[in-house]
Amino acid sequence: MFIGHFAAGFAAKRVAPRVSLAVLFLAAQLADVLWPIFVAIGLESVRIAPGITAVTPLDFVSYPYSHSLVALSIYAVAFGAVCWWLLGDLTASVVVAALVISHWVLDFVSHRPDMPIYPGGPRYGLSLWNSLPATVLVEIAMFAAGVWLYAKTTRARDTIGRWSFVGLVLFLLIAYGGNLAGGPPPSIAAIYWIGILGSVLILWWSWWTDRHRATVSPPD
Repeated sequence: MFIGHFAAGFAAKRVAPRVSLAVLFLAAQLADVLWPIFVAIGLESVRIAPGITAVTPLDFVSYPYSHSLVALSIYAVAFGAVCWWLLGDLTASVVVAALVISHWVLDFVSHRPDMPIYPGGPRYGLSLWNSLPATVLVEIAMFAAGVWLYAKTTRARDTIGRWSFVGLVLFLLIAYGGNLAGGPPPSIAAIYWIGILGSVLILWWSWWTDRHRATVSPPD
């Protein structure tokens, strides 16, 4: 998934209003933030294989340290502990930990059977990516729900808060559309550089947007 993970981050603001949207995005996307770095240093590997699924031309050959359920569970505990230490908020800690784990769950639904349980262990996947229409329907529905929840939970403090939010949502949708419509990437290096730089941009943008917005109601 792509915007499905951001949908989870947007929606989580409803139950963890004290946590910056950037932190919620980082938790939901932690696997994909680590993955291009691990590919770049040779710890994990990917292959460009056009036609391997209807949605992506990437064959995720090996990514046990960024995407296995056990690795993400360890990251989730660490992320939740740091959140508890900084905020003293049990709900926020549980939410960010759950977001880290949610990445495996959502990828399990969308990926081929390539999602590892632990390094060297069995792999699973429900292969939603074998159907482009089904993938788009599921992700767009999730994204719309997440954006709606975030918009209901926060309000713009100023013009930046209003238009930066609109711009962020549009940017994510355009990036998603470009990813679906574009051809295979030209090289492995292009994959990991786009991944690294894209993560930095989106995390900065979400932090900037969120600090210009205020929570309007506590979670139900």
